[in-house]
Amino acid sequence: MSVITISREFGSEGDAIARKVAQTLGYHFVDQKFIGIILGQYGYVEFDKEYQNLPTFWERFDAQREKQRDVMVTMLNQVIQAVASHGNVVILGRSGFKVLGGFANVLHVRLQAPFSVRVGRVMSEHKITFEEAETLVKKNDKVRLSFVEEFYRVPWSSIQAFDLVINTAKVFPALATDWIIDAAKSFVNNMEINKPTTASIKVDHIMAEAVSEVLGCKETHK
Repeated sequence: MSVITISREFGSEGDAIARKVAQTLGYHFVDQKFIGIILGQYGYVEFDKEYQNLPTFWERFDAQREKQRDVMVTMLNQVIQAVASHGNVVILGRSGFKVLGGFANVLHVRLQAPFSVRVGRVMSEHKITFEEAETLVKKNDKVRLSFVEEFYRVPWSSIQAFDLVINTAKVFPALATDWIIDAAKSFVNNMEINKPTTASIKVDHIMAEAVSEVLGCKETHK
């Protein structure tokens, strides 16, 4: 059973591509909403709010706030690992590429496009002005960059963490989807034998049950 993580720039069509990949392969689709449901069951209902609100300069020196954010990120990592342990999933965003970076059966994909292209797409999708779209794209870029670099110490612009990087301005979404599907089908036969797979992840049985339930599966974990 394999796992695909898809990291995307805002406005790169990443959400639609990820959903289509999951649908075509018959994989479970795991996104912000799914992870929010699991975190909510553990009392972390403020994660999305924390994710969207970057800490100010002075908040970076607030030890209590920093500890709270670290605990939530640790919990996020556990959810992602539990989902990956389940197998046959497409994980959209939430730094899945970093959390699952050491496993042989995980394909890491990054979808991106030039800033101007993404602004144009956001304008069209949200029916907003150029200035509004530009502001929205910049805000989302800043949030994602800050989250990845602050909590995972990985440069957002680094391509070394990914197996497949696609510019959706030149490779249209339909073709990008096909490339990811082809890569997912072929890389299973070329996995590095010296790396562990996600089947080796030790998952708390309560977490595993919660993930299976939200995925709509009936198997139980002991």
